[in-house]
Amino acid sequence: METSQAAPPNTAVQVSTTAFSVILSVAFCHMLNDMMQALLPAIYPNLKSGLGLSFTQIGVITLAYQITASILQPLVGLYADRRPTPLALPGGTLFTLSGLVTLSMAHSYPILLIGACLLGMGSSVFHPESSRVVRAAAGGRNGMAQALFQVGGNTGSALGPLAAAIVVARYGQSSLATFALLALLSCAVLWNVSQWYRHHGLTRLNQNRKAMEAVTLPKGTARRGIFILLAMIFSKYVYLASLTSYFTFYLIHRFHVSVGNAQMHLFIFLAAVAAGTFIGGPIGDRFGRKYVIWASILGVLPFSLLLPHVPLAWIGALSVIIGLMLASAFPAIVVFAQELVPGKVGMISGLFFGFSFGMGGIGAAVLGKVADVWGIDTVFQVCAFLPAIGLLAAWLPDLKARQKV
Repeated sequence: METSQAAPPNTAVQVSTTAFSVILSVAFCHMLNDMMQALLPAIYPNLKSGLGLSFTQIGVITLAYQITASILQPLVGLYADRRPTPLALPGGTLFTLSGLVTLSMAHSYPILLIGACLLGMGSSVFHPESSRVVRAAAGGRNGMAQALFQVGGNTGSALGPLAAAIVVARYGQSSLATFALLALLSCAVLWNVSQWYRHHGLTRLNQNRKAMEAVTLPKGTARRGIFILLAMIFSKYVYLASLTSYFTFYLIHRFHVSVGNAQMHLFIFLAAVAAGTFIGGPIGDRFGRKYVIWASILGVLPFSLLLPHVPLAWIGALSVIIGLMLASAFPAIVVFAQELVPGKVGMISGLFFGFSFGMGGIGAAVLGKVADVWGIDTVFQVCAFLPAIGLLAAWLPDLKARQKV
C-alpha cells in the first residue's frame, strides 16, 4: 500500500486528533507480544536444570533471540517507510506463535535456539510497523502515544515471569504452547488496526512528515544526536539484560530464595519498568525529552551502585526505583530520534528497537560468560557503572521547536 493514497475529506481533523482506540489496541497487542516473548527468559531456571545448560549457553539463547530481532528490525522498518504493509501487523504474530510452539516441544539445545529465533522474527515484524501506526495515531502527542505503546510491552514483559511462575512451573515446558493462543487473539485485534492504518494512518504519517521537515537540522547535528541516543540505549539495555536474564540467579545464589520467590522479585522489577515507561512519555512532551533522557539514565547511577551491596530487604525497593527511572528514557529516546530524522519513522523505530534487542542479547551473552568465569555477583558489580553513560545526554541537540509538532 503506497503512501500516496488519496486522503479522505476530514483529513485535517483526523491528523490533529489523537486516536486513542488505535493506540490502546496496539498497546494491548504489544502487551500480548512481549508477554509471550518474556516467557523465554522467565523459564531459564527450568531449562538450565532440565537440560543441564551453562550460563554461557543461556546467554547464547538470549543472543539468538535478540540478534534475530535486531538485524531484521531496521530492514523491516526501512521497507515499511518505502512500502507500508498494513497486513504485516497481524501476519507477524504467526512467527511468535511458531516460536512458542517450537519451544514447548524443544528437548535439545539446537531446537531451543530455533524457537528463540522465531520469537525474534516475530518482534522484528511487529515493532517497526506498529510504531508507525502509533506515530500516525498520536495527533501530535507523540511522547504520550509512544509511552502508552511501551507500557503495553513492558506490562507484558512483567506478566511473562508471573505467568511462568504460575503456569509453566506447575505444568512444565509443554504448557508454553497454551500461551500461543494469545497470538491468535493479537492477530484478530491487529487485523482491525491494519484497516484503520490503511485508510487513515498513512495519510496522517504524510502530514506529520511534511510538518517535521519544516524544521531542519544540519546532518552532522542529527548524526551526532543519533549516536548519543544509541549510546543511551547501550547503557540502558545492557544493564537491563543483567536484571532480566540473571536477577533470579543472583537472588537464588546470594540470598538462597526459591525459584518462585526470585521470579516474583523479577515481576516486581518489570512492573516498575512498565510504570516508569508511562511516566517518561508525557513528561517529555511537557518539559522536553532531553531532560527526561538525562535524568532517567544518569539518575539511576547511585541506586545501581548500591544494589550489589544491600541486604535482601532493600533489593525490592532499589529494583523498583531503578525500574521506574531507567524505563522513563525509552519513549523519549525513540521520539527524539524520530524527530531528528523526519519521514523515517519505521526505519528509526526498527533501528532503536533492534539495537536495544541486539545490545540486550550481546550483553546477556557476555554477562553469562562473566558469570561462569567470575561469578554471578561480579555481573552486578560491573554493570552498576553503566548508567554513567547518561552524561553524554548533555551533548544532545535542542529540539524544543520540533517537539511542538
